[in-house]
Amino acid sequence: MAVMAGALIVASCAGAPRKKEAPVFFPSSPEPPRVQYLTYFTGSKDIEEQSGFDKFVVGEKRDLKVDKPYGVALFEGKLYVCDTNSGVVVFDLVKKSFDRLQGAVGPGALQQPLNIAIESDGTKYVTDPVRGQVVVFDRKDVYLRAYGITGAWRPVDAVPFEDRLYVADAANGLVRVFDKATGETLRTIGDKGEPEERLGRPTNLAFDADGFLYVSDFGRFQVVKYDRDGHYRSTIGKLGDNLGHFARPKGIAFDRDGRLYAVDAAFNNVQVFNKDGRLLMFFGSAGEKPGDLLLPAKVTIDYDNLRFFESYVAPGFQVHHLILVTAQFGPRRVNVFAAGQAKGMKYPTDAELLKEIDGLRKKELEKQKAAQPTEKPPDKTDKPDEPPPQKPPGS
Repeated sequence: MAVMAGALIVASCAGAPRKKEAPVFFPSSPEPPRVQYLTYFTGSKDIEEQSGFDKFVVGEKRDLKVDKPYGVALFEGKLYVCDTNSGVVVFDLVKKSFDRLQGAVGPGALQQPLNIAIESDGTKYVTDPVRGQVVVFDRKDVYLRAYGITGAWRPVDAVPFEDRLYVADAANGLVRVFDKATGETLRTIGDKGEPEERLGRPTNLAFDADGFLYVSDFGRFQVVKYDRDGHYRSTIGKLGDNLGHFARPKGIAFDRDGRLYAVDAAFNNVQVFNKDGRLLMFFGSAGEKPGDLLLPAKVTIDYDNLRFFESYVAPGFQVHHLILVTAQFGPRRVNVFAAGQAKGMKYPTDAELLKEIDGLRKKELEKQKAAQPTEKPPDKTDKPDEPPPQKPPGS
């Protein structure tokens, strides 16, 4: 009987997996779905599995929460999240554990980690604007080195490309280019030339497949394109509240098809642009429902870790890649989306999609124009109101 009672305790207290929610797609029906919201991570209970017996013996583990996330990256089944209020946290999707970045002690200690980039060999670059350096860790999360002199700048994002490290310096309104091997500053980008070539307040960086550098600029309300040597090429977007505009641009990322994903914290969404900077679609909105984003910050594209999320994918939806988006408020802090297509459904080409978007914009402009009050043209036969004629004094 005692053995049976113990078995009942284990069975009744065992943690059940999170209940799957109804699929959420963007755009919504009847349009062909292109992005599916999959799941989220906010605290240790979203990853850790505690047996009923363990709960019975030691009590339920405390749910450790991510407070204010910004940067995010996936590498070999580990989800790294820069929590600006508590350090870099690691959701281990293989071991089902929640932990801190092990190397962030001693010379690797972090004060306010903002962004993280991971190379194919596992080298991690963490930007810390309060420490005033880019701190580097190896494949096993062991501290390696740091770039930059504390107090001279404010690094907010770092992206490695070949033998160089490109770092957004928000304090000086430019991008610094380091030699990865020596730490020497090779050049600066965005602080020279005509006004349209200069940066205002760079926040995030990304490279496309052709090696062009893109900088989201909070001060210019644009994404600015340079070549890797710093020559200005073009811009995407402008200040405004219409489709394709920006109000608070933050994280940016590219997929393998050359599409740019750009977060706007004011619109609470992610806008997707083609290679020519034309808006294709957007996903997310303000709220607390699955798929909503409250003050989103960073977007990251991942092709290598889909197997950890296959159980959330709707039947018939064929996934191309994962899209990770952090939100600094709300119940879902690290959101996982999947980009793909529904099997057997006809999809318009990007050119056809752009034509459709242009048609929608035209209709919206016509609607706005029709809603504006029109002034009645003056009738030449009408005379303005005049006071009645007065008799001359003394008459």
